[in-house]
Amino acid sequence: MATVELRFSAQPEHVRTARLVAAAVARRAGVEEAVLDEVRLAVGEACSRAVGLHRSHGITAPVRVVLAEEEKTFSIEVGDEVPTSGAGSTAVSADSGGLTEDTDAEGEDEMGLAVISGLVDDVEVSTTEYGGVIRMSWPATAVVATP
Repeated sequence: MATVELRFSAQPEHVRTARLVAAAVARRAGVEEAVLDEVRLAVGEACSRAVGLHRSHGITAPVRVVLAEEEKTFSIEVGDEVPTSGAGSTAVSADSGGLTEDTDAEGEDEMGLAVISGLVDDVEVSTTEYGGVIRMSWPATAVVATP
């Protein structure tokens, strides 16, 4: 399993870099070319949400993006360090039409999660007292390296 970790300061201009890195790693992991735009958009939404949360709460810690290539899956986790009082986990899927339980996120956060749920079939949003994580995954086939 190959893993790439990216950390960037919570500035909107860095979201584009996260999108480009995610697309490159997804392509290398064997995500279908037709799905790469969805990966870019979903990562852009998740990173923009994390940047917005950091900025609105005055948090200077970097936003974390972990890209993992597993045997038949490519996953991305976008983490923020905004503490929440109600920790939990929410499964989000395109089939469920969005969030499956109430959250205390602001309207923009909910809109970003709705966009992500429309782009990615396998999404999980979890929060702890230390911050939140959006985990997204897509099917992938291993790319055979050529000599």
